Amino acid sequence: MPTLFDPVRLGALDLPNRIIMAPMTRSRALPDGVPQPYVADYYAQRASAGLILSEAIYVSHMAKGYVRTPGLVTPDHIAGWRKVTDAVHAKGGLIFAQLYHTGRVALPDWLPGAAAPVAPSALKLNGQNKTDDGPKDYVTPRALETGEVSGVAGEFATAARNARSAGFDGVEIHAASGYLIQQFLDPTINTRTDAYGGSIENRARFLLEVVAQVSATIGADRTGIKLSPRIKFNDVQEPDAEAMYPYLAKALDGCGLAYVHGAKQGGYDIHPAFRAAYKGMYLAGAGFTAETGGEMLNWGSANAIVFGKPFLANPDLVRRFREGLSLADADPKTIYWGGEQGFVDYPAAS
Repeated sequence: MPTLFDPVRLGALDLPNRIIMAPMTRSRALPDGVPQPYVADYYAQRASAGLILSEAIYVSHMAKGYVRTPGLVTPDHIAGWRKVTDAVHAKGGLIFAQLYHTGRVALPDWLPGAAAPVAPSALKLNGQNKTDDGPKDYVTPRALETGEVSGVAGEFATAARNARSAGFDGVEIHAASGYLIQQFLDPTINTRTDAYGGSIENRARFLLEVVAQVSATIGADRTGIKLSPRIKFNDVQEPDAEAMYPYLAKALDGCGLAYVHGAKQGGYDIHPAFRAAYKGMYLAGAGFTAETGGEMLNWGSANAIVFGKPFLANPDLVRRFREGLSLADADPKTIYWGGEQGFVDYPAAS
């Protein structure tokens, strides 16, 4: 059986090991969405991962949902990310761009013309979002018109093309964390009565349109997707996850994707359920250690393991796992803030 340190073919790529760096928001972009120069150092330091999945990157100006998060919309965005991918490739690494649209999570503060955010339905998210002026209540979004939905899927395809222009080796479609794609999946958020609402097939339609458009643009073998049923975030409930995710597994199985990334972060265990119906490459994530990740590979329950928090303070995580070295802990105060501090200053093991 494979170990964490064995190579694996993932779509168009040959990975040197099965230790994947999870996509993790770090909020180090400039106000216009261009990554700060030292972002290249951060990712290059972690280039020994079998594959790096970037922090979530917004696909259009209407998709931005948080302060200091990056985009892949403008020529400046592309140029900024090219510095990152060049640095990773110079270290022998591989990197995918995770693409997302935040939907109703966004605030008018960051949207063109202070527009209302868009969502499947005009249902407000509970709670507040953080801004530089302090916490602000979420607002009631505008429900997308039926004719607009395919165009939003096209924004993912355009961002995927931009990602390849920026030197990314592929993209991961972010269909989790209560952002726009998962908002369509959840019947407590999506109350539409058109072709994108109601039945499981209809609520999954937007996700599958995104997959089809991105795959047609950059190739299915350079396209992955992340799913996290019932994640305890952004009011996700998904009462029919037991029916929705097996349906998605069968639908995605014939798409020729590089991989599906499943993260168990809620009350539904995606790993065994997805594995039963999806025969392609499967990445398992959320909460794994070197030991438990190795067990997943040994059981044949996944083809590679996604690690998040351990990569924050351990840029040389692959070596530490291989040699059984102790792991450093990240400073929680600088995960989302702090510039270079708590970002690029964690040392490799001596």
